[in-house]
Amino acid sequence: MMADVPEEKVPDLGLEIFDYAPVGVSVTRGLDHRLVYTNPVHDTIVGKRPLGEPLARAYEGLVGALRYNVLYDQVLETGEPIYVAEAPVFGEFANGNQEHFFSFSLSPVEFADGERGVLFVGIDVTEQVTASRRIRTLSEERRRALQRFESLVKAGSQIVWVASPQGRAIEPSPNWEKITGQTWEEFRGEGWLNALHPEDRKPTMESWRRALKEVQPLWQHTYRLRLADGSYRHFLARAVPVREGDVVVEWVGTCSDVEQQWQEERRAALLDRAAGATSGMTRLEEILQALCHVIVPELADGCAVYLLPDSPTRPRNAPLAVERIAAATRDELPQIHVPCQEWFAPFSGFVQAVRRRRPVHATFPTGEPPPGIASPDVESWLADASINSIVLLPLVVDGDVAAVVTAAVSGDRKPISTSDVALMDEMLDHAHAPLSSALELRRAQRVALALQNSLLAEPPEIPGMQITARYRPSPEAAEVGGDWYDSFVLPSGIPIVTIGDVAGHDLPAAVTMSQLRNMLRGLVVDRQEPPGEVLRRLNIAMGTLCPDQMATCILARLEGGPDRGWRMIYSVAGHPPPLLVHHDGRARYLLGGHNALLGVLPDTPRTSAVERLEPGCTVLFYT
Repeated sequence: MMADVPEEKVPDLGLEIFDYAPVGVSVTRGLDHRLVYTNPVHDTIVGKRPLGEPLARAYEGLVGALRYNVLYDQVLETGEPIYVAEAPVFGEFANGNQEHFFSFSLSPVEFADGERGVLFVGIDVTEQVTASRRIRTLSEERRRALQRFESLVKAGSQIVWVASPQGRAIEPSPNWEKITGQTWEEFRGEGWLNALHPEDRKPTMESWRRALKEVQPLWQHTYRLRLADGSYRHFLARAVPVREGDVVVEWVGTCSDVEQQWQEERRAALLDRAAGATSGMTRLEEILQALCHVIVPELADGCAVYLLPDSPTRPRNAPLAVERIAAATRDELPQIHVPCQEWFAPFSGFVQAVRRRRPVHATFPTGEPPPGIASPDVESWLADASINSIVLLPLVVDGDVAAVVTAAVSGDRKPISTSDVALMDEMLDHAHAPLSSALELRRAQRVALALQNSLLAEPPEIPGMQITARYRPSPEAAEVGGDWYDSFVLPSGIPIVTIGDVAGHDLPAAVTMSQLRNMLRGLVVDRQEPPGEVLRRLNIAMGTLCPDQMATCILARLEGGPDRGWRMIYSVAGHPPPLLVHHDGRARYLLGGHNALLGVLPDTPRTSAVERLEPGCTVLFYT
């Protein structure tokens, strides 16, 4: 604070008393305000100024200083002191700055000769003024930033929210209220959790509490948010802590609608899963079952696949018989059993999907499917499982409808949408190559199996002997192959029993098997020779007719009868040895007559062996 200096007479040589003053001091005299004194503090601030010169000339170069001349005139005229605060002065100062601010007082003085003058006492307040201006500027910028933030919150599509250090909502969020329909009272604290999908509340809260505990620099979590219309969309929540020093004072977060991005990511993930699930599979049932487990539970709660018969023409008004060969359901729902034969009425939704080659999509009240959408058995399942929507999707492979995929959603889950149907269709389309190969393999299997079964004749009835055959194709071995057995009676009444296996488990192996079986029959009937010799001749024939094939075989002649007893003359070509089981349960392998397999060592002599068969014994031939 500047103290006013009362008017008094100042001796001409008494001004030195101000040399040690901690403020700037200058003195002028006369009506033209000639500068007669400046102290060191004054000179440090504004530089050394020429004495004896009027103010205008003495302070030349300091813009603003000159306009204060009128104040000097006023002091001399009125005799009253004047105080000025934070007066700006522009120009070159001793410290190089362009602008300084001074607070000063002007007081009248009288010299010893009676001439009057003015005493200037001032301090440089530039730093204080600059700091005050900076504070005001920052305050104004903060006010404007806050206004912009509030405007963005009101006008933007994102939800912005503020939470306490404990994670509870502490400020209203206009966009949250607009999007979810929740009021501030419903939203505050942890009430916002009630707007999340019930399945997402627990994992969201666990993730949020972990972020609060660890003070994560950025929290991110995706959940389903219930909109004001009751539907759900995926939102990405993000939040960061606001700190004062090392203390978190609040959390600020946003919620963004990411439904489209989530759908695209889910689509890519499901297509990858479907491709991975069917990779390396060859059996149709396995491929379709794998696709069912991709659809459930991601897209539906229940899924079944119905295989259509290989019929080139289907009468328009005839019911359609299909085989359910794959199915999957969510754990809580009734199971769909496979395999199962089903019939569909000519004008049912199922047949319409097959005929039109387009999906049939239906949404209905929970547990009340429309009549004709499915078979009676499936309609009962739809009611029991509280289904609310279903789609029947024809599976077109190589231009033909090979199967129909049905998918259903139950309970409070959102009904199947058109985008879900499109995604299922895309999944099936991506699986076209393995499905095509599997269908082709299945057709080949059926042809080969039919061929194989046609060659597996019923054993003859022999007095005093019972011949029994069992044949079960192995699913792991593609169901068909070169395994065969045969039993017949020669014109002489001698029973013949044979078993064999051609290398391979496909249609070519089955064809080779039929050729070897028929050749062996002809050789046995034509040549009344020991089994080893007959197999030698068969081996020679194979070198010409099947040069790249190999096979194993047992050929046995059963001579004698119930009265005289039976003896078995046999030869083994690389096949597992027969097993003899006596009537008392003792058992042993018959290791005689063993030779190389067929297809190698042509024209090499082959041996035979003889084994007497006791009453009540059993001989087992097997592959």
